Amino acid sequence: QVQLVESGGGLVQPGGSLRLSCAASGFTFSSASMNWARQASGEGLKWISTISSDGGTTYYTDSVKGRFTISRDNANNTLYLQMNSLKPEDTAVYYCRRGAVRGMGTQVTVSS
Repeated sequence: QVQLVESGGGLVQPGGSLRLSCAASGFTFSSASMNWARQASGEGLKWISTISSDGGTTYYTDSVKGRFTISRDNANNTLYLQMNSLKPEDTAVYYCRRGAVRGMGTQVTVSS
């Protein structure tokens, strides 16, 4: 079955960086577009970014454009999210998603 396991979250100061990873299994990763989404406390799940199956096309929500970069390694079935210039409002649980399926998430907290 489809499994997605996120990692790389943590506590970081405003302006800092984190790199999230998502290990995928149970499907043909190289044929699937993939997404990152996040959920802040008390809020709904919000889409952040999408990458095409070959990595050639990416999309971002306006609030992260120019700060976050989505990428993938199809040889190793791994999705990434490089997050720079982090802000307190980026605090959330981050999920990778394939369609409606998502992992357990990884907590990102941006605080001084």
